[in-house]
Amino acid sequence: MILVNTDYITGKELEMLGLVKGSTIQTRNIGRDISQVFKHMIGGELKEYNEMMNDARALATKRMVEEADMLGADAVVNIRYASAAVMQGAAEVIAYGTAVKFR
Repeated sequence: MILVNTDYITGKELEMLGLVKGSTIQTRNIGRDISQVFKHMIGGELKEYNEMMNDARALATKRMVEEADMLGADAVVNIRYASAAVMQGAAEVIAYGTAVKFR
């Protein structure tokens, strides 16, 4: 599966199959929160949260690709990511794009 953030793939003619998306909601861990509060106080990168968001993006992408596979897609173009707070301590990450088939 080819994944790109452009609306084209050089050298390919595309047939649009439709919107595909994948999402996940991640919550913070209380132990992780405590260590990150101290890090926030002294400054620097919040590595635990960064890792959590990277994992969430990877899972959302995997779910998007699975949806594209079900449509028989060869690629997903124009991929975008978004995140939003769902409630205090929980964030949703969504990956979306257009599933396409090569002509």
